[in-house]
Amino acid sequence: MKVAYVFRNNMASTYQLSTMILPQLEDNKHLVNVLGMFFFDDNLFCLQKGNPIGERLAKIAKEKGMLLMVCDQCAVRRGLADGTFEQCGSGEVKAKGLVDGVVAGCFPQLYTALGSNPPDQVITL
Repeated sequence: MKVAYVFRNNMASTYQLSTMILPQLEDNKHLVNVLGMFFFDDNLFCLQKGNPIGERLAKIAKEKGMLLMVCDQCAVRRGLADGTFEQCGSGEVKAKGLVDGVVAGCFPQLYTALGSNPPDQVITL
């Protein structure tokens, strides 16, 4: 089964991701193919360069070819992207200060990135 995760709720990245999903991915015990992860609001902060959760996740994402995307508007609002609110959704906003491999985007970019290999399920945490 192929899944994509959306980290929407408060602390989802510091609880469900860091204590459940990430350790299972590292131990090859998650039992599904994670195609991508999309981060909203303060969940972005776990992806800052130097954050242990983000660094571990970036390593796994690179090994498994997993998409790591942050909401472009959330990133602009938190100083974690170059761009303006008017550019959000266009693909022009660029992530900054985040672990390697993270891109900024909105739903159009998410759909495009996962479109050729769509997930069977999207799980929002």
